[in-house]
Amino acid sequence: IQIKILTMANKHRFFFLRSAQQVLRCLYSRRSVPSISHMYLTKPSLPPKSLAWAHNFSRNCSTYSSGMRHNAYSFKNSLSHITISDRHICTWLFRQDLFVILRDFSGLVQILIPQDESKSELKNAFLGLTVESVIMVKGRVRRRPEGQENKKMSTGEIEVCAESMEVLNTCRKLPFEIKEFVKKSEVLRMQYRYLDLRSPRMQYNLRLRSQMVMKMREFLCNLHGFVDVETPTLFKRTPGGAKEFVVPTGDPGKFYSLPQSPQQFKQLLMVAGIDRYFQLARCYRDEGSKPDRQPEFTQVDIEISFVDQAGVMSLIEGLIHYSWPEDKGQMNVPFPSMTYEEAMRDYGVDKPDTRFGMKLVDVITAFQGTQIEFIKDALLKPGGCIQAICVPEGTNHLKGKDLEFLKQTAKTQYGQEVSVAPVRADGSLKSPLSRLLSDTAKQQLLQMAQANAGDLIFITAGPLENVRPLLGKLRLQCAELLECYGVPVRDPSVFHFLWVVDFPLFLPKEDDPEMLESAHHPFTAPVPEDAHLLYTQPHKVRGQHYDLVLNGCEIGGGSIRIHNASQQLYILDTILKEDPSLLSHLLEALDSGAPPHGGIALGE
Repeated sequence: IQIKILTMANKHRFFFLRSAQQVLRCLYSRRSVPSISHMYLTKPSLPPKSLAWAHNFSRNCSTYSSGMRHNAYSFKNSLSHITISDRHICTWLFRQDLFVILRDFSGLVQILIPQDESKSELKNAFLGLTVESVIMVKGRVRRRPEGQENKKMSTGEIEVCAESMEVLNTCRKLPFEIKEFVKKSEVLRMQYRYLDLRSPRMQYNLRLRSQMVMKMREFLCNLHGFVDVETPTLFKRTPGGAKEFVVPTGDPGKFYSLPQSPQQFKQLLMVAGIDRYFQLARCYRDEGSKPDRQPEFTQVDIEISFVDQAGVMSLIEGLIHYSWPEDKGQMNVPFPSMTYEEAMRDYGVDKPDTRFGMKLVDVITAFQGTQIEFIKDALLKPGGCIQAICVPEGTNHLKGKDLEFLKQTAKTQYGQEVSVAPVRADGSLKSPLSRLLSDTAKQQLLQMAQANAGDLIFITAGPLENVRPLLGKLRLQCAELLECYGVPVRDPSVFHFLWVVDFPLFLPKEDDPEMLESAHHPFTAPVPEDAHLLYTQPHKVRGQHYDLVLNGCEIGGGSIRIHNASQQLYILDTILKEDPSLLSHLLEALDSGAPPHGGIALGE
């Protein structure tokens, strides 16, 4: 009897979780949770960069001090109150000369080597050290002599006069120097990752990530009543999505799959009554052939019951605004949004970088009645179009080899020909196409492309589904090439957040265009206005799917989920031709009183 009860408990876990919550809520009063629609709170200041230096407590229980930041920088902040002080500093030797520079994550401090004869033994000990050795120095902190301050160092107003030094560990000759300007190959950095992580940039990145994660936890748990739930790492194979890693078991022929994301688990938690869930989830995807993907990564995984698309987007804007680092500048909310169709029409990609222009333009009007054969043939094909992008000052900067590279990209990756039309100083076109166009058509082309003298126009014709991605790719490549020649195109200090919405729910499969596959995943709900098209024209249905894009990179994606079992079954079985038995556990849960729910994952 006990075995049977335990089996039922595991199978119908979400029911048990529901009942347990009712008991806990009777025992403990639950704090009121603000509504999702009111997420914009005043952001408290993040700790200043000097916080790590300024605190005066020891982080260890040994005889060593808590590192350089506990000592030197605190003197800088309180020089008006002290004249001389005795301090211990334990850290890495960065550079040595008449003085020694010591380094830890928070910066540098200068140690003055004594030059008098009575301290010759200490001087020789310093001079005999290798760079990156770990030492402990005792000395007296003082102001630097007037005129010797270093404004580039946070501790540039003081120096430490060494009185004694203990070598805690020496360092061999390293494969590369721990300096920002020293170039290192990616392979070498990965081989000696522990050394690479000593660099200021990597130290900053890791500590910034930790700081942001703590702020996110505070925002979600303390301010908005979310529950941090850890979901299983070993699961069974499920249809859709990326290729999964498999883990063999001791039972011959049986394997686990590593989850691509906690998608099904968090939907089951919604059925279980955990109405506001999140976790820092570890995800695994076997997509080694894609250059912008990793086999394992971490995402901030969120799911909410009784929410709509606007509610999820509002929550995420509040979350990012709350945890945004102060040194990255002001961030404005709400974020702008555009539809998938607008993104593809103007930028040729579904994750546009809106920091610069070069938008795609339709120039078919300029070619009406044309006798140019390849354009006539392209227009005869289904969805045929003629589109262009204009590269400002492209003629002045892009060389012949660059143009050949771009043409080759178009030919090899997209099977398309691209015509290049430079604009001369007098405003005329320098292109074989210009001989085949009337003066009126040339003027139309220049006006539609908004091209000026010195600009470069790329023109291509073909099916819309080929032309848009091609020009979107060329737009980004032109920006990269111009930046290589010193032309500022994309400001790295600017952060352009953007929501992309109204994605198609289904897309034709690449290997079989007659079949459909999910544009996001098979659990995304259709836009209510398009739900009736599921049964007649599924390729026209829009999904309640939303992506968050930052400077041309997708940093998050989510959707409102299907919470109706019959609709989910129809999509799996009839439209996607997937085996529903592989998701029987989810279908049973959806048929057990599942609330409307949706979510998002940041960090994909």
